[in-house]
Amino acid sequence: MKIVIQRVRNASVQVGEEIVSSIQNGMLILMGTEAADDQEDIDWLCKKIVGLRIFDDADKLPNLSIIEVGGDILVVSQFTLHASTKKGNRLSYMKASPAAIAESMYNKFIKTLEKNFGKKIATGRFGADMLVSLANDGPLTIIIDSRQRD
Repeated sequence: MKIVIQRVRNASVQVGEEIVSSIQNGMLILMGTEAADDQEDIDWLCKKIVGLRIFDDADKLPNLSIIEVGGDILVVSQFTLHASTKKGNRLSYMKASPAAIAESMYNKFIKTLEKNFGKKIATGRFGADMLVSLANDGPLTIIIDSRQRD
């Protein structure tokens, strides 16, 4: 499972003309799954996410977690995180989970993250053509792959 975390001042997801989610001050998380992912990957990532010290303290040093700053989280499914660019110029998505499995993993990820975070998570709309807007704070962007824990 791969995630991209962006520390944001605000972020939103629009589907068609409808804004389906928006947050202020927190994390926008893009999340993609592959066939080998399981609940252990979800548990490890969710614990990592809520403990990351990427928010500034009074001295402007990134020493605080999302919980400590009372921030919000927006999670958007993005299968393209597992795109391969090794051969030619056409992307291959062979490692990405099929849609039915990916949607189930996405929902489990959100449920587990809400449990670890202690509050509701904003979400995109799985499988929809979404317009994601954000103001990246820093900019601070982190990529985490549950297959590379060591």
